[in-house]
Amino acid sequence: MKKTLVFWVEEYFYNPTPLQKLLSYLLLPLSWLYCFIMYVRYKLQTPEDFAVEIVSVGNLTVGGSGKTPLVIALAKEHKKPAIILRGYGRASKGLIVVKEGNEILCDVKSSGDEAMIYAKKLPNATVIVSKERKRAIQKAKELGCEIIFLDDAYSKHDIKKQDILIDVKTQNSFCLPAGPFRERLWPGKEALHVEEEKDFFREVKLVNPTQKMSLVTAIARPQRLDKYLPDVVAKHYFEDHHSFTKEELETILQKDAATSLLVTFKDYVKIEHFGLPLSLLDLEVKVKEGLFSVFV
Repeated sequence: MKKTLVFWVEEYFYNPTPLQKLLSYLLLPLSWLYCFIMYVRYKLQTPEDFAVEIVSVGNLTVGGSGKTPLVIALAKEHKKPAIILRGYGRASKGLIVVKEGNEILCDVKSSGDEAMIYAKKLPNATVIVSKERKRAIQKAKELGCEIIFLDDAYSKHDIKKQDILIDVKTQNSFCLPAGPFRERLWPGKEALHVEEEKDFFREVKLVNPTQKMSLVTAIARPQRLDKYLPDVVAKHYFEDHHSFTKEELETILQKDAATSLLVTFKDYVKIEHFGLPLSLLDLEVKVKEGLFSVFV
């Protein structure tokens, strides 16, 4: 039921049917009210200067945009970066230092899937999960980090930072709940807008391929993967941040008579300990020359 609802909402936001478009227009009054409230919230906040370089990478809409590999590409250019994110879907609470130096300090259940991606992909980075971003920034400073990347923090208008926004194509340009936009680029708010295929490009590496692979993925708008896929015997989509069980994955392997499960790194960090045959679709990002010099 949850998966069906999530996929319906994704369709409603990004590729609406005629009936969904009608619903969207009916919800416009609520959308206008929501946008007004978010604008007032923005105007009432004063950015606090933490005396350290802070860059937020995200998007204005709900759902995936490719921010995680873009943050990784940007952070790799620095000797001692910190990555701060909420840690959506984690089983823990409060502030947790997921990684410091070369040491990963917790498991994926405590960190959340995206934080563990950063921990494994960035050997020199400090990774912190916390709902309270300001507290996490202070912690990163205490640990001697030279630059801080905030994962999806455009809405944190009370933090002085530089914003990079990934433009996401959608047929629905309204704010919540009539459309996917959480906020607008408000007057007086500066941000660098970037687009995939224009400012950054995907580099795909297939690790441990087998003859009969079944795609299993739990990312937002999973159809985004289609253009990068090799031949697969089946596709199994789950809602974003889904917590897999070994039994459900074993069932997929058996049902499809697959020789391995093809997964993204986001899913890999959650299921590698199951000991199942896995193939990895590793999607990294190459950034257009000059993008770093504008903001970082």
